[in-house]
Parts: sequence; C-alpha cells; structure tokens
Amino acid sequence: MYAIKVEDLTVSYDLKPVLWDVDLNIPSGVLMAIVGPNGAGKSTMIKAILNLIKPVSGTAYFNGKTYKEERKNIAYVPQRGSVDWDFPTTVFDVVLMGRYGHIGWIKRPSKQDEVLALEALEKVDMLKFKDRQISELSGGQQQRVFLARALVQDANIYLMDEPFQGVDAKTEKAIIEILKTLKNQGKTVVVVHHDLETVPVYFDWVALLNLKVIAYGEIKTTFTKENIAKTYRSSTLKQTGDDLNDSN
Repeated sequence: MYAIKVEDLTVSYDLKPVLWDVDLNIPSGVLMAIVGPNGAGKSTMIKAILNLIKPVSGTAYFNGKTYKEERKNIAYVPQRGSVDWDFPTTVFDVVLMGRYGHIGWIKRPSKQDEVLALEALEKVDMLKFKDRQISELSGGQQQRVFLARALVQDANIYLMDEPFQGVDAKTEKAIIEILKTLKNQGKTVVVVHHDLETVPVYFDWVALLNLKVIAYGEIKTTFTKENIAKTYRSSTLKQTGDDLNDSN
C-alpha cells in the first residue's frame, strides 16, 4: 500500500488546465520533493489532493483511504504568504490548534495537549516566543511556528508547500533536520521545493512536475539532466551544475 496514491488528477482554472491527468504512487517513509517551474501546478496539486480546491477529475488516497477518512493522520503546512499573520493570536495558540484534529473543536485542549505543543515549540527552537503575537515574528520564525503546528499533530503524512521560502540558512538547516528525523521515524514527507541544487542533498525521492508528471521516483534514477530539461523545457541546467547525475 502506498502512503499517497493520486489517480487521474486534473485541475483547471477558468477552463485552463493547471494539472493534467496526474498519477503518483508515493511509498511510505520517504522524504520527497515536488519540483517544477513557476506555474507548474505544484501547490495546486497539494491543495487538490487535500480537498482545498475541487479538481475536474481524479482521486487521492492516503494509506488506502480517502482524505476525509484519514485526515487525522495528515498534516499540512501551507505557504506562509497565504496566511493572515495579523490575526490576533499567540505562537502557543497557533501550535495548539494542531491538536484539534485529535480532540475536536468543541472540547478544550488537555494538559497533555499543552505539553505536546510546548515540546513541538522546543523542537523548532521557538519555545521562548510562545507568548509572542504571531504578527511580531520574522518570516523564518513564522515558518518554524507552522512546522511546530504540524509536528504536534503527530501525523503519518506531512505535506508542506515551500517550507524554506523566505527563511535564512540557519532556519532552513533546522527545518530539513526535522524533516529528516520524521522520515527516519517512518513518516512520509512531501515538500514543494524550488531550489534544484539542494534537491539531491535534502531528499531521497522526487517528482518533476509541469502541468503533468514528467517523472518521479528515487533521486538517483529520476533526478537526471534529461528529466530536468524536459520539466523546465530547457537544455541549459545552470541551477544544478554540469556534473549533476553524470553517472546516470
């Protein structure tokens, strides 16, 4: 059984296709990048399989179940720019919201839920900011808070949309170490990513997307010059260097 199975997914905006007939089989326990040029449909694909936007056709399964059936085991980190950071709430409260999938919106969080939220903040080095208003945080700090909210869900599958966008090198390193830890725990982590140079350093699986899936699989067999050229419609791969996957 695959952690995520996407079948025949097609999405369009104003009758213009954004994704076309996407099929993906993502095994459990991988750290996978989704890469492609701007406008390739990367974020749209994540949102469509999470039912945040309605596809024209297609289905996504998580551990063999629909999103509705398996949603408690799925954590989502959206793009930082899509969030209203002026909303009056604290860092701690944002992270605690990650527990509501387990406890429901009616019940109050327990002491154990609060402990888990504090532990998640400590993992992302944001515990000292727990009482800070989220509007007062830097971009990198906001991204860490979103990651903590995902961690506190204790999910099996993590979907993250550009988690490294707008963060400094220190924060990026901290985030990728957490993602690798999740992978080593058997979690499945799928990340929309834009930096081709770090793909083979950070990830063990990759999907190359441009309207449709060009290729997907293990880094060593899939992240090749040829596949990148097909994805970006260019034979000049300055981002990755001339020696990328020469052995392939």
